[in-house]
Amino acid sequence: MAIPHYTGKMTDWIMNEDEPEAFNHAITVMTLMTIMSAVCEFVCDLIYNITMSRIHTSIQGLVFQSVLNQDIAFFDKASTGDIVSRITTDTNTMSESLSEKLSLLMWYFMRVIFLFGSMLLLSTRLSIFTALGLPIIWIIPEFSGQFYQKLSVQVQESLAKANDVATETFSSMKTVRSFANEDGETERYRKCLEDTYALNKVEAAGYAASTWTNSMSSLALKVSILYYGGRLVTGSDVSSGDLVSFVLYELQFTSAVEVLMSYWPHVKKAVGASEKIFEYVDRKPDIPPDGSLTPQSLKGHVQFKNITFAYPKRPDTDVLKNISLELKPGQITALVGPSGSGKSTIVSLLERFYQPQNGEILLDQKPLLEYKDQYLHEKISVVSQEPVLFARSVRENIKYGKENASDEEMRAAAKLANADDFIDNLPKGYDTDAGEKGGQVSGGQKQRIAIARALIQKPQILVLDDATSSLDTESEHRVYSALQKNCTVLLISHRLSGVEDADHIIFLRDGEVAEEGNHEELLAKHGFYEEFVNQQNTSIHRNTEDVTNSESATNSLFLKNVHNC
Repeated sequence: MAIPHYTGKMTDWIMNEDEPEAFNHAITVMTLMTIMSAVCEFVCDLIYNITMSRIHTSIQGLVFQSVLNQDIAFFDKASTGDIVSRITTDTNTMSESLSEKLSLLMWYFMRVIFLFGSMLLLSTRLSIFTALGLPIIWIIPEFSGQFYQKLSVQVQESLAKANDVATETFSSMKTVRSFANEDGETERYRKCLEDTYALNKVEAAGYAASTWTNSMSSLALKVSILYYGGRLVTGSDVSSGDLVSFVLYELQFTSAVEVLMSYWPHVKKAVGASEKIFEYVDRKPDIPPDGSLTPQSLKGHVQFKNITFAYPKRPDTDVLKNISLELKPGQITALVGPSGSGKSTIVSLLERFYQPQNGEILLDQKPLLEYKDQYLHEKISVVSQEPVLFARSVRENIKYGKENASDEEMRAAAKLANADDFIDNLPKGYDTDAGEKGGQVSGGQKQRIAIARALIQKPQILVLDDATSSLDTESEHRVYSALQKNCTVLLISHRLSGVEDADHIIFLRDGEVAEEGNHEELLAKHGFYEEFVNQQNTSIHRNTEDVTNSESATNSLFLKNVHNC
């Protein structure tokens, strides 16, 4: 910024020719300042870009960690595509805008301050005249910046919807292919992209209009200053050299202001993109404070006392109604009942995913909330009907959450789950990739791997939520036989197998305990449980008859339908 000053000195020397040393002095100083400026700019850019890269990595990791720490109800409401879009697209948009535009914004802001100071030293009147014209080129970009920020939020929301469609489609590809609905999903995605494109067009038009108005207002200001400066030189109020220096400073000044105004909408866009990001970062999960209990030994005695619960999305519908039940150490307790009776909800409460509206859950006579969360999930292992395997090796899936386990512990858990034999027969054994969501193994194999993953934790409480539904009778029997009696087992099943041998059976109906006892006691009551057993036996009998006696009727009906087609 000293170069215009010395350019004006050279102009005075050329016109007066009475100070020959001034020319050499000005050239020397300008050369040194140019070299120093280049070196400083290189060092500054290097430090800044490294810093912004670290900030981007830090923010992306912070958002990911913040999302992981949210309560389960948050994931019930937020779509996967929206979350992924916030972590990837929005953080990239924010970081790129900040790393490219904020750097220049800060740099030109300092230039504006020092340039205007230099202009004041040369001519106060010209500086005041310039300052009077600045509000014109400030007001317009402010309005366009607000408009740009709102559009940016809408564009990001539209992209999140498109990502949601893509994520949902790819994660359910087998269902899409089964119903031959590729064109339908393509059309859904295309409509989302059309909405985004329409917003992009409005955004582009707004940006073009903002740039045009900025340029025209700046040009008008330059012409006015040249005219007024020429009048001052004619009146001998400023020298020709000072006018040249002032014009050079003014050109840099207005150019810097133009850059500030043009980059300001981009920074506003980054702010708009960051709103959703920091909604996740600033969101406080709706979970109670982590407890502190981590006892050396745990019996696994669980008591549900007068529990009433409704899901956050349906607060007016009680899933559990003043329910009380007990899981005793070393026993297999079976939960049976029709769909929607609250069986899986009890598991979610036991895992502390949700908090009951009324009542208390005790573990070894102490409130569940007083236990440390990590300790609790180490002592409670759950295997669901549709267990999720990760796109990693079978070895990594079994050791998930316990990476420091030895291969001997892994094989022991696999043998208990009746999974060791089939894993050894896989192409790469335990190093075979399970595929996305376990797509490379069958349903029964997936369940056995998930059971091994639970058993390697050596839990004190083992929950099998219809976890053997895809196993044959022999494999199911071997799994139940392997369950150690030194832990509490909660068995949830829609099938009679396994339930009969349970130490205690609880029949749920409409969120309440309808009956409880062992198999013989419940049959003697001639109530809901007996009806459940009769339905199971009738279903098995019907399936057998369907296979042996209804082939001719089925074939006849099939041929008739084919003829009609």
